[in-house]
Amino acid sequence: MIAYLDCASGVSGDKFLAALLDAGAADQRFTLEHLNEAIASLGLAGIEASSARVLRGGISGLHITMPAEENPPHRHWQQIRTMLIEAKLPEGARDRALRAFESLARAEATVHGADPESVHFHEVGAADSIADIVGVSLGLELLGVEHLVCSTVAVGSGLTPRTAHGTLSVPAPATLELLAGAPIESGSATGELTTPTGAALVRVNADAFGPMPAMVPSRIGYGAGTRETPGMPNVLRLVMGHGLRPETDAPSPTGDSTSENDSHEPVVLLETNLDHIAPEQIAFSAEELLAAGALDVWQSPAAMKKGRLGIELRVLARPADAERLATAIHELTGSLGVRRTELKRTVLKREILEVRGPWGEFRVKVSGEGASRRVRPEHDDIARIARTTGMPYHEVSRRLREAAEDES
Repeated sequence: MIAYLDCASGVSGDKFLAALLDAGAADQRFTLEHLNEAIASLGLAGIEASSARVLRGGISGLHITMPAEENPPHRHWQQIRTMLIEAKLPEGARDRALRAFESLARAEATVHGADPESVHFHEVGAADSIADIVGVSLGLELLGVEHLVCSTVAVGSGLTPRTAHGTLSVPAPATLELLAGAPIESGSATGELTTPTGAALVRVNADAFGPMPAMVPSRIGYGAGTRETPGMPNVLRLVMGHGLRPETDAPSPTGDSTSENDSHEPVVLLETNLDHIAPEQIAFSAEELLAAGALDVWQSPAAMKKGRLGIELRVLARPADAERLATAIHELTGSLGVRRTELKRTVLKREILEVRGPWGEFRVKVSGEGASRRVRPEHDDIARIARTTGMPYHEVSRRLREAAEDES
């Protein structure tokens, strides 16, 4: 499923979460019950979300309320990482949440000249902000969002409400750091329209920025902010549907033509040779790089100078993330050099369909045409059904694939 996030009135964690809950309400795919179960697994005692429909500028939207902690502790990134790792979450949701907080830690470290591992969060370390990030990450997974396009982000202007660091100019320094490389504008209202939490969620989940992609809408959600904003509705709109991944008109690097079922997108390949650290550290580094937003990470054995055996670590990144991930490679491995190659990859067009099978609705990925056509049920749905029914994974996969072939 593809989705479009309309950030004309900015984006915050609670508005993003509310929009996802609103979009998931019709078939109960993502509900307050799902959200509160996830919050409970984080060990945040006394934090339970509630919702209500409100009007903002004449537009009806869902508003999320969470009780604030009394005297919330200034949690460090290491503490929050442990909370997320130990929480009862789908792996995809856990990965999204870890990447969001990793981005926040790096942004705060850059702003304050600190080590990301030692950064302690103030407002975004409070229980409600942690719940927002986990909730958005869970909602994107449960709703099957595979491709998210974001509009130009309205950030606001003027001054922020008082923070732990005093009164700051809008956008807040961490917000601006997180949105580096993304299109932003002040917007038509004053005040803080986009928060660091919202910026981090956009940073790690948006695949592209621009106009709404071609799709057949099937879900629409409106997340309402807390305050009325003069001059515009304070709502975040999320449009979800089925359709083909956006294409670019760029030619291939070699000038070769591609089929009409292909699209091109620019990527950067980062490479470094390692022979001075243990394999366990390289594996850990690969996991951290994926959590930080790498498209892919892999290793190859290499014969180094002086006959030593080593590893070539390769990281595929979006152009906007290349500088940040190159820095992360240096920090994680101690490498003295990272090579960069600008490439374009061909991506086969695909669409995500919802199909009814023996155990209800499930998602299926359809790609290619003719002899290259492939129909594959989504792993998360296969695993969910296998756990619920007790049937072997391969048997559930086979029966879902047959049902998908019949339907599509």
